[in-house]
Amino acid sequence: MQIGLIAGSGQFPLIFAKTAHAKGWPVYAVAYVNEADPQLEQYVAAIEWLHLGQVRRLLKFFKRHNVTQTVMMGAIRKTRIFTDVKPDTKAIAMFAGMRGTHDDKLLRAFAQTLEKEGITVQASTFLLPDLLAPEGCWTRRKPTRSQQTDLEVGWPLAKAIGHLDIGQCIVMEGGSVLAVEAIDGTDATILRGGRLGGGEAVVIKVCKPDQDERFDIPAIGAQTIETMHAAGARVLVIEAGKAVVFDREEMVALADQFGIAIVALKHTDR
Repeated sequence: MQIGLIAGSGQFPLIFAKTAHAKGWPVYAVAYVNEADPQLEQYVAAIEWLHLGQVRRLLKFFKRHNVTQTVMMGAIRKTRIFTDVKPDTKAIAMFAGMRGTHDDKLLRAFAQTLEKEGITVQASTFLLPDLLAPEGCWTRRKPTRSQQTDLEVGWPLAKAIGHLDIGQCIVMEGGSVLAVEAIDGTDATILRGGRLGGGEAVVIKVCKPDQDERFDIPAIGAQTIETMHAAGARVLVIEAGKAVVFDREEMVALADQFGIAIVALKHTDR
């Protein structure tokens, strides 16, 4: 059985394509220009390079290859929606029915457009359940008492920001919110927050309460730890079972080297 892949940047699309290839699933990929990794071409049966907004070409490509199910994964720099979009009539019709371009609304509208054309959107992790974050503290270092307090204060705030579909990440220190993720993304949020803190910042990245878990679930990796180290952040808190983790062994080794704690929590109403 073949599978479609709608690919943005980062490791996730490449890991998925390699895994599907190894399992004998032909992958037909739509890859966004200036985002997706060119190495993707090595692991797919066919690939179509598109600009954001070229929905009609995407549909024609999938129908030409009899693709009836797809996954959506990888990041798209949000600032590109203002600078590098080439909307066709299909995309314009989709945008016309929306009241904003928040992540969830945009992705759900896109998924609905695909499904109306007979293409089902699968969960991005359906071939890669091992990438989901396991519960617990992964590192030698654990949060201090004050950092634990920041975690407990910050968790419901991060959920509230997510409920408003603003972002998935906040940075806390000393009981104060130092930075909130917006269109600039997680790494920029960590760097902004770290510059305002005193070297003990807590980064909290959660799944939005109303998140459609087929796409856009939080993703972290070794680069997250490198960014935290550069920013002076000391604790990373994620949601167990609702975050994708890349390079976990390397990530934990780096965190231990830099004295950073990584904690994965099950969702609570804290």
